[in-house]
Amino acid sequence: MTTSKIAITLGLAIIIGLFIYFVYLMTRKDGFYSSTFNKSLAILPLITAAILLAMQSNLVISLGMVGALSIVRFRNAVKCPMDLVYLFWSISVGIIVGSGLYELAIIASLAVAALNVLIDLIPTFRPPYLLIVSTEKDKDDNEVIKCVKKHCRNMKVRNRNLTKNTKEFIIEVKTKNDSVLTKELVQLDGILSVNMLSHDGELRF
Repeated sequence: MTTSKIAITLGLAIIIGLFIYFVYLMTRKDGFYSSTFNKSLAILPLITAAILLAMQSNLVISLGMVGALSIVRFRNAVKCPMDLVYLFWSISVGIIVGSGLYELAIIASLAVAALNVLIDLIPTFRPPYLLIVSTEKDKDDNEVIKCVKKHCRNMKVRNRNLTKNTKEFIIEVKTKNDSVLTKELVQLDGILSVNMLSHDGELRF
């Protein structure tokens, strides 16, 4: 194994690792972004490629690497399925580069990045809102429900909470006029507060 091959292999692994780093940095939009996880994505291709080079150079080293890696346990929980995709992408690129398939590593990385951006551009179903309405204890429930149905395609009462002086509704709604709905609810007699919450979690169809 020549020095030039080692330099080219590890250099390409570093470049693709940095490419994965910036793709992850630009595409992650939720609250689960981790800078340390992203740094690990950039470093993994280099480490994996170096291991592949060592395994190719000597049979004894390759057997030792297999034994060493078999006792390593990773205990960090993956918070998002897309993080697992990036992790697998990073390790796979290191294996491909370490095997000497440089063109395949570059083309595959560009294809994965392009597909990731393309999928983000595809419109998805909007998750329902959670409408929280607090009213006086003697407030007529039907008036609140009627006002909500006026502006919502679908609605479902998820929870009713009753205290000595107040009532609280948690209603799952699908609407495009959330600001109009909240303003109209606040203007009703007996309404104490109105809150509209959105989320990016799982959807029910």
